[in-house]
Amino acid sequence: MEGSSKAEGIGHAIWVVGIGPGNPAYIVPAAADSIRNAKVLVGGRRALAQFARAGTQRSMAITRDIDGVLAFIRDALHADDVVVMVSGDPGYYSMLDALRRTFPPAAIRVIPGISSMQLAFSRIALPWHGAHLLSFHGRVPEEEAYTYEKGLVLGMLTDEKHTSHTIPALLMAHGWRKDARLYICARLSYKDEQITATTLGEAAGLPEVGSGILIALDEEAE
Repeated sequence: MEGSSKAEGIGHAIWVVGIGPGNPAYIVPAAADSIRNAKVLVGGRRALAQFARAGTQRSMAITRDIDGVLAFIRDALHADDVVVMVSGDPGYYSMLDALRRTFPPAAIRVIPGISSMQLAFSRIALPWHGAHLLSFHGRVPEEEAYTYEKGLVLGMLTDEKHTSHTIPALLMAHGWRKDARLYICARLSYKDEQITATTLGEAAGLPEVGSGILIALDEEAE
């Protein structure tokens, strides 16, 4: 692959490629080209089903056996570059962390992608340069990160446990007003995408949404 470079102990490069929020229309051209030209392709099962070319690419699904995935990559690097597909942008809660802990950073190349967080802010036409970006996906941030401050904007990844019902309650328990603006963003980039504008206090009366994006705003932030 053009632009490859060798590092000590590594025969070829690892390309960590962001595939966007889900809809292929949101993949940047450089990422699409690297996936198309890859000889070795690693990614989630859904991504492989969507992009892998059977019979022409070696592939490995990313599962909970991360050590097994890393071993596959290490072995493949003796002969070819490896393209690792990650959802959203590689720099935001992706397998890039594990790759940097395992392989020399000089052997890693990153092609950015559009994250679901970026898309959520764009959908409500809100700049996000001053927002606090948090992840409730498989974790809970430190309390200081979501405790109320005047003018605060929060962008939050959610999961099936930390949802549009549980997170608003948590925010209100940490000083947020019940009438603070809340945007519930689900299925971003897909045809059935839903953006719901509500308040922290009203969210509990709406259908519960997990695995999406929540944006909470102090009333003075809009």
